[in-house]
Amino acid sequence: MSSITKTRVEVTPTARRRHLGRRREAFWAVVFLAPAVIALVVLRIAPTLGAVNSSLYKAYPGGILPAAFAGFHNYEQIFADQNFIATVGRTLLFNVIINPLQIVLALLIAVLMIQKLHLGGLWRTLVFIPITIPIVGSCIAWGAALNPNGPVNAILSAIGGDPQPFFTSPGQALGSIIVVASWIGIGYWMLFLIAGLQAIPEELYEAARLDRAGPIRTFFQITIPLLRRPLLFVLVADTVANFVLFVPVQLLTGGGPQSSTTLLMFDAYRTTYGYGSRNQGAAEVVILTIIMLVFVVLQFRLLREEREPK
Repeated sequence: MSSITKTRVEVTPTARRRHLGRRREAFWAVVFLAPAVIALVVLRIAPTLGAVNSSLYKAYPGGILPAAFAGFHNYEQIFADQNFIATVGRTLLFNVIINPLQIVLALLIAVLMIQKLHLGGLWRTLVFIPITIPIVGSCIAWGAALNPNGPVNAILSAIGGDPQPFFTSPGQALGSIIVVASWIGIGYWMLFLIAGLQAIPEELYEAARLDRAGPIRTFFQITIPLLRRPLLFVLVADTVANFVLFVPVQLLTGGGPQSSTTLLMFDAYRTTYGYGSRNQGAAEVVILTIIMLVFVVLQFRLLREEREPK
């Protein structure tokens, strides 16, 4: 009986210390996570819920009369507008083109940058420099460079080519926006892919060389499979960034010419602040969020399939 009591006396302080340790860890976890959670709620969740609520009301532009509950009237009105349907299609086409383009170029540059290059750190810095420049400054610089009388057309003329309209042409404006956005984003995504490439064990490449595997076979059978999760992360983040792309469109084209660069994010901004239809603009934001979430869920579906046992 005394031995049982002694065991209980010895075990109880140990269990108490473990319990206090867990509570202390939980407390500090809450302390460190609280700023991120508060920022997420204040900057993301609350505005999203506010937009959903606002999209269900109808008011005269400028707030002449109080908003009245209108259900899905704003959505019905939006989808009846052929210009809005064209904007959705243009936004999807823009993302279908720019997302693979940026990721493929970022991956190719990342593979090149991990090679033993002379002054490799300098080259990485030069590729990353565009992301360190404020996006407004980058857009102003590109606007000047691709101006009809700018240096790019001067170079084209000097080598015997024809000057191009770039941002002033309905056929070239969206492609020019893609060039600007890619110049800004490729260096940023490259860093994540370089980190993923450097995490691949060198022994696998040595085994591939002993197996006499060529660079193409090694790339598709070793690099791509082991880089799949970083690639999916970059794809999701790049998709979100390009769906909400706004500054280049606002500064360089204003949605024109002939609405050729009017993307859904810019259209929601223009509807809200240009036309004063705050509730209809909120409905467009909700639609944009749903479309973006569908893309993100599909991409995370790929990640979940990777984790399933074969």
